[in-house]
Amino acid sequence: MSGELVLWGVGTSRTIRAHWAMHELGLPYESRPIQARSGETRTPEYTQLNPRRKVPLLQDGDFVIGESAAIVAYLSQTYSSPAHSLVPEGVRDFARWLEWCFFIVAELDSTSLYVMRRHGTHRGLAHIYGHAPEVVAKAGEYFREQLRHVEVALSDDRRFLMGDRFTSADILLTTCLVWAIDYGVGVCDNAKPYLERTTSRPAYAKSVAVNAAPSPRPVA
Repeated sequence: MSGELVLWGVGTSRTIRAHWAMHELGLPYESRPIQARSGETRTPEYTQLNPRRKVPLLQDGDFVIGESAAIVAYLSQTYSSPAHSLVPEGVRDFARWLEWCFFIVAELDSTSLYVMRRHGTHRGLAHIYGHAPEVVAKAGEYFREQLRHVEVALSDDRRFLMGDRFTSADILLTTCLVWAIDYGVGVCDNAKPYLERTTSRPAYAKSVAVNAAPSPRPVA
């Protein structure tokens, strides 16, 4: 660990996760505000760092890692402290935390919301991957079905997914819930007070500010 942290990428529901983790952990870092599909990820400099040409990307000295959930997990395990911790202690709590992280990324993000993004017209990528209204509708239905697991978990009045302790699993879930609401997908009732708790955290507000996509440069 060098302490020289550089985070590439802004402007999406995935890039905000890494910024949020940074602020929760109180880490100083440099933000490189490049955006997906802007051409900025295809420069020789960035391609050398990340041949996949995706954001976000984290540099920690000579260590480089991509994928938002992997970045958040790395930060959580590497930089958590007694004062600022995003990962639970104990073998079984850690396993449950992993279960939530994998579930959120696989079922709520990739299988549902990102399918809607790929084939929808609302801030979507249908111009690249094709407009498919039926696919978008089915993906929304699948998201609501899978959200049942979150609804059941929160029904015991826990504050966060792991109980009274905020972890990086909450970062992943919150970004998916905000993403779903933006897409007009209904969320369960008990997710609303949960969202109020997570999005009222100071680190979330800071991450929203730094994740905002820069205004387009004026054309001379």
